[in-house]
Amino acid sequence: MTLQQGLAFGLVGLTIAGFIWGRFRYDLVALAALVGGLAVGVIPAEAAFDGFRNDVTVIIAAALVVSAAFARSGIVELALKRVLPLLKTERSQAPVLTLAVTLLSMVTKNVGALAIMMPVAMQLTRRTGTSPSRILMPMAFGAMAGGMVTLVGTSPNIIVAETRAELMGEPFGMYDFAPVGLALTALALVFLAFGYRLLPRHRQGTISLGEALSGQGYGTEARTPDDWEPETVKALRERGAEVRILALIRGGRRIPRPRGNQKVQPGDSLLLEGGPEALESFFAATGLRLVRDDHPIAREQATDEVQVVEAVVGANSPLAGQTARQADLYGQYGVNLLGVSRSGHELTQKLRSARLRPGDIVLLQGGEARLPMALQELDLLPLAERQVRLGGSRRRFLPAVVLAAAMVLVGFGVVPVAVAFFGAAVIIVALGGLKMREAYAALDGPLLVLIAALIPVSDAIQQTGGADLIAGLMRDLFTGLPAVLAVGGLMLAAMAVTPFLNNAATVLIVAPIGASLATQLGYDPDAFLMAVAVGAACDFLTPVGHQCNTLVMGPGGYRFEDYARLGAPLSLLVLLAGPPLILLFWPL
Repeated sequence: MTLQQGLAFGLVGLTIAGFIWGRFRYDLVALAALVGGLAVGVIPAEAAFDGFRNDVTVIIAAALVVSAAFARSGIVELALKRVLPLLKTERSQAPVLTLAVTLLSMVTKNVGALAIMMPVAMQLTRRTGTSPSRILMPMAFGAMAGGMVTLVGTSPNIIVAETRAELMGEPFGMYDFAPVGLALTALALVFLAFGYRLLPRHRQGTISLGEALSGQGYGTEARTPDDWEPETVKALRERGAEVRILALIRGGRRIPRPRGNQKVQPGDSLLLEGGPEALESFFAATGLRLVRDDHPIAREQATDEVQVVEAVVGANSPLAGQTARQADLYGQYGVNLLGVSRSGHELTQKLRSARLRPGDIVLLQGGEARLPMALQELDLLPLAERQVRLGGSRRRFLPAVVLAAAMVLVGFGVVPVAVAFFGAAVIIVALGGLKMREAYAALDGPLLVLIAALIPVSDAIQQTGGADLIAGLMRDLFTGLPAVLAVGGLMLAAMAVTPFLNNAATVLIVAPIGASLATQLGYDPDAFLMAVAVGAACDFLTPVGHQCNTLVMGPGGYRFEDYARLGAPLSLLVLLAGPPLILLFWPL
């Protein structure tokens, strides 16, 4: 072993130790490794920032933006609206929701797919009284399994494709992962459809402050458009189980708590109560229009995006004792009132006629530059920051259409993956599918920094000959044994490391070793790279190795050991079935 190899291995070893220790953030550990590599000379100065301009980083960032646009569009809720009412028990909820998130993760990044489906699952479990602890982990595992099917579904696939491009001059294509990925995903779905019973029941999950606030019901007012097709109150209630219809107003006459057979006509107004997310979904599903001051806020300044905030009316606020109409909120302050929440009280009259009191929580809409000044002038105290989208417009089918076009272009080799997905993200934002502020929020900064910082560290192992050195040791171990054992051994190595490291970091370190091992054994590297991708993607054992696992830990009330209860048998199934499948589709 040369001095440079020793320094490179020492750097990687300290990095892994930092990840496992968990005292510092992953992205900070990765940045420290990058600086350390520069200091000891194993990373050239000119290569220090290669990771930030690498296609891997661009693809992952663009996939996150596209996933956020899917969540914003509401197309998933639309697709499932006829199915969800039929899911009464965990026996049906677990397999159906797991299947839904698995299919979605095949076209968007897996963590984005899970983030889209989790609110749907939480609302369903609250409504039916089932336990989220029996539902969320199967969904997380399904998202990781589905991510194996396409290039953009999971970070390991993207990184492995880039490794292949560096070694062989051509990356894996968008659908090269599909044969193995689909087979393993089908196996995982069958197991998870019954395996959820291994999980604990009735665990109390934790919620964030924003989620706690989401339980706060707001009173607001909706109006039917002129082209409205009359339908009953009962039919409307079926489209929004978590939204209460408090009253119907027609021609100045108020009908409190209208009966289910009451017909809602064009021009009618409805007083509604519900959380912001439930109300937004209700408006999208019914076509009702939010009643507000009809002022084109967004047109006044093209660069000033419309934003919605929650705030408490202070004791000295000019709004105290006044109605929205009397205060002339838009004329005087440039904001619209969208909803009011008052503990123990329901909205009994039109929104603009409701007299506000100190302690009321109001939903205000305005330009992002104007809102802070309005809050100050009105003596309103903003609540904890969370996304509130009530009152915004949705581009329901835009993300799906743009993404489909991008995938077709990639599939036919018209444009590279990075260009297609970057272009898709830009087009979606430009056409209003997502605001720039939301696009920035969708970018997972820690993950992107982690990958970008570790790419030069991984290259150091390869450039110093360290990957060849380890591959030589593994070659001695597998020489004379069936190739399926070598592929399985590499998959096992990736699968064993990633729960305590990070799947992206695992691939960056193990993929060059796998390619070198294949070369030294005289085999085609493709099968070995596929083994690394599958092993790193199947991170079913701990809550820290993959974002999907971390995302469900709090809401599901999971403990560290719960992951192995469901993840260990699933990992064993993948380990037994994966190598033969890889060699079937990628012969040596």
